[in-house]
Amino acid sequence: MLPTITIDGRLVADPELRFTPAGKAVASLRVAANDSRRLDDGTYENLEQIFVNVSLWEQAAEAAVETFKKADRILVTGRIYQREYDTRDGGKGTALEIKYPTVAKVPATPAQGTSRPAQQSTPAGAPPAAPPAGQGSWGNDDPPF
Repeated sequence: MLPTITIDGRLVADPELRFTPAGKAVASLRVAANDSRRLDDGTYENLEQIFVNVSLWEQAAEAAVETFKKADRILVTGRIYQREYDTRDGGKGTALEIKYPTVAKVPATPAQGTSRPAQQSTPAGAPPAAPPAGQGSWGNDDPPF
């Protein structure tokens, strides 16, 4: 069984919606997550960054395209998968993908001008996401969906 992971990151582009030859909707999301530290002058230094691909299917795909936009901060939980591919210059590359994901938009903090609850897109038939283990609630009384 593949390990389950939660990624807290930002969308690097608007979700892309396409359809399979059988007519099933699929949305592709690309998420950037980074580790940073605060410097003495109050700015942040990015230490490391990863990019993760996420695919959503059917109703979840269509909801994601309507809900999420480039630069949105989202939480993605699912099974992590690594695949290799051939690069344009003939080399090999590695991509991280999350399969069977649950995706939730992280609500903006009041300092950012809104306290809306997060929007969530889950695979058909999947239960709603819960807060990460050991973290209790999401910081307010509203669930993240």
